Order: sequence, then structure tokens, then C-alpha cells
Amino acid sequence: MNTQIIALVNQKGGVSKTTSCMNLGIGLAQEGNKVLMVDFDPQASLTVGMGNPYPDQLPATISTVLGRILTEQDLEPGEGILHHAEGVDLMPADIQLSGLEMSLVNIISRETVLKQYLDTVKNQYTHILVDCQPSLGMLTVNALAAANRIIIPVQCEYLPVKGLEQLLYTVKRVRRQINPDLQIDGILLAMADKRTNFAREIASLVRDTYGESINVFDTEIPYSVRAKEATAEGKSIYKYDPKGKVAAAYRELTKEVISYEKQREEYKTCIR
Repeated sequence: MNTQIIALVNQKGGVSKTTSCMNLGIGLAQEGNKVLMVDFDPQASLTVGMGNPYPDQLPATISTVLGRILTEQDLEPGEGILHHAEGVDLMPADIQLSGLEMSLVNIISRETVLKQYLDTVKNQYTHILVDCQPSLGMLTVNALAAANRIIIPVQCEYLPVKGLEQLLYTVKRVRRQINPDLQIDGILLAMADKRTNFAREIASLVRDTYGESINVFDTEIPYSVRAKEATAEGKSIYKYDPKGKVAAAYRELTKEVISYEKQREEYKTCIR
């Protein structure tokens, strides 16, 4: 099985990264894919958003399994993985992940610890989505080293867009030094309030600035209070507001991601 590992990454918080990870993952599962979502943020927003309000009380998390890898202990099959009612699996996170990040500084091959774990489970899934923390620290570098694809959610505001350059520099560095297979699927414009001229101007700025060198998804995720409510309820937008505009947007995004995936596979076939 050729598993697609997709990291959703942006060093800026509050850009719908976790919401997009959750709803894209469940959208892919609704299309018949086997999906694992990995919460790789010590804040554990994805874990909480998927119905686990007390992540620090879970018997095992991503911190647990990575700790076993660092101490060269054997992993139990499926250890820590939770099964969600909407047809996806979740590897949860807790606050201990922040301590683990600090301990990675003195570890040999510290950039590839997450990859070592994903290599043990990836043959069970068609897609693994990694929800990265809002920073460009060692955890995010691990996610970029493990992934073969990246989606960059960007809020339609000036400052989040301005931070893109630093992120793209980090991606280039990881590609050059650690993971030459890393590719950017695209920039996802999220929390777009199309009622305002400012949001439309920012969307146009992103497309004009990056559109020639980086794919910018046609789908824009609209701003909606319903999406925030869904996360607070521990449900996807498909369950919480299935006929709403945000659910429709994530369905379209899912189709775009699958289409882009097929195009890349066809391209690889052609150049062989």
C-alpha cells in the first residue's frame, strides 16, 4: 500500500489547521480510504476536538509510543490508537509531548523519530494526516521529515500570510537536508469571510504571489461559528452541520486533494 502522509502545517496558530485536519481526514474516510490522524501538538486540540476532553488521562498517546522508540522498547500492536465513530483512527496527544520535544535535542537522528513510528503502522492506512503544532520547532521538523505531502492552511488575514515565507524556507531546508520526497500539495485559504473586501484582497494576494510556484486550492473554507461549535462538541462538521457551507467546502477540498493525488501518481507513471 502506497500510504500518503500529509502534514498540515503552519507556525501561526488559529488558522483552522486542526479543524482542516479533522474534516479532511473524515472526508477522505467517507470516500472509502483508511485514515489515521496523528495529533502532534502538545495542546492536543485535535484529540479534544475528536471527543476526548481529557487527553492527559488517556492510557497512551503519541508521547508514549515515541518514548518507547527512543528507549528502543517494543510497541504493542495498535498501542494508543483510538477508533472514532466517523470511521477514522486517531493517535492522540497530551502535554507530555512538549517535554519529549525538549529531550529530542540530544538524540541521534532526532528529526526522524516520528517517521520511525509511522513506518510501523503505515501499511494499515491509505492516508496518515499529521496535525502539527503552531511552531517551526523539532516536532514540526519531525512531521516534515515523515511526510511526503504538505497542506498549508492560511487564514485570510495579513499577518498569517506574511509568515508564509519563513515556513516555505523551512520546507526547502527539510527537503534539501532530510526528506527530498517532500512536496507541497497546496495552500488552503481558511476562515475566509467573503463578505469583506479585505478577505477577498488577501485571497487574491496569496494567489498572485504564490500561485505560479505553489498550488493554491480552489476551495476556500468560509468563516463560520458553526465550525467552532462543532469542534467544541467533539464532532466533525459533517455530523454537526451536514448541510452547511463549511461541510460543503470540506467535501470539495477532499475531492481536490484526491484529484491532486491522482495527478501526481499519473505523472510519476509517465516519467518512469
